[in-house]
Amino acid sequence: MAATGTTAGSMRRIAIASGTGTVIEYYDFFIFATAAALVFPKAFFPALGPAAGTVASFATLGVAFVARPLGSILFGHFGDRLGRKRTLVSTLLIMGLSTTLVGLTPSAQTIGVAAPILVIALRVLQGLALGGEWTGATLLAAENAPKARRGFWSMFGSLGGSIGYVLASATFLLTGATMSEQAFLSYGWRIPFVASFVLVAVGLFVRLKVDETAAFKGEVARHGAARTPFAEALRRQPREIAFASGVLVMVFAFYYLAVGYLINYGTAVLHLARPVVLIIGILAGALFGVAIVLGAVVSDRIGRRRVIIAGNAVAIVWALALFPILDEASAATFAVGSCVTTFIAGFAYGPVGAFMPELFHTRYRYSATGFSYNVAGILGGAVPPVVAAAITAAYGRLAFGVFLAVLSVIALGCTLALRENRHAELTEPAAETVSR
Repeated sequence: MAATGTTAGSMRRIAIASGTGTVIEYYDFFIFATAAALVFPKAFFPALGPAAGTVASFATLGVAFVARPLGSILFGHFGDRLGRKRTLVSTLLIMGLSTTLVGLTPSAQTIGVAAPILVIALRVLQGLALGGEWTGATLLAAENAPKARRGFWSMFGSLGGSIGYVLASATFLLTGATMSEQAFLSYGWRIPFVASFVLVAVGLFVRLKVDETAAFKGEVARHGAARTPFAEALRRQPREIAFASGVLVMVFAFYYLAVGYLINYGTAVLHLARPVVLIIGILAGALFGVAIVLGAVVSDRIGRRRVIIAGNAVAIVWALALFPILDEASAATFAVGSCVTTFIAGFAYGPVGAFMPELFHTRYRYSATGFSYNVAGILGGAVPPVVAAAITAAYGRLAFGVFLAVLSVIALGCTLALRENRHAELTEPAAETVSR
């Protein structure tokens, strides 16, 4: 039984609610990433040509990452004042509506420049919603979990991202396999977007059945809700926010490299068949999930910090080896490159669902955790795919590997600067424990 009195059965229900919502939200998020790699350059940016159209298409991914910290502040404010549950219902609805509307947006051939503008606006809404999603889903589990297994229970929100990506890739693979290339580019790619709203209804049903976390209710009962939680977090724990914002830079860089940039790289540069690239993407996404579970479970035994440090250290070496391996230009080497990249990211990501909340006080935990998480999303998730083409064109692919290695060094340094708090009670301020 958890310290808060939550039974094992209740934890399973909470984990399902946490993971189900993030599966749906990340499915929505990733079908956009997949479409950006395969379809959007032709559908929304045809006037720019193939190369510039691809850059513009990936830039639409980047605007969501810029919006995510804003979303973390917005939804973090409500999450710390009104509760985790209410906020999560809002993020799910906003994400579902935005994704459905992307699928209904006419192409540039139909409405001209208005098409990419609408897509970018809807992508911003996706980013705002996702900025509050992961944090709330993670806190739903972390604030109810027993200390001894907090790493395990807290990883279900992160695991939802892996499952969502696998579903998104499988949907595009099935859609593309059952229709011609022309039909897929014309309307087939829209089907996963429009169909996602059905999944949102399922997610809402699950989340509405879950109670508010005991930690939040206890904090409000004792001290009341924070009036300006984000400002309070900046005032009281600026150091933790600053370093926590760098912990996930490598994870975001590696994962979005694999699920976004490498899909385009495999088809456009290595000239691999699209179904082959998507199947490898599904395998890489599944291994990402396996690595998340492994990292989370190990973190309950040896500490979150050690696991994250190990993942970032290995990433530095792998970043330099990745593109020489990919440039062998075979399906096998592409599979190795994609799968190892996501496995390293997943292993370091597994403990984060517990590590980040353990750093911050309950009254502003949603705001501080969400902001730190999503700043890392900009640095690691938005920047590398956008600059990849420019760096490789000017200095070669190895130079981009060096860039990824530098991001991994930053993540390693930030993790080393933070404490290990796995024995802390989340109903109290983060314990002043020494690093382990």
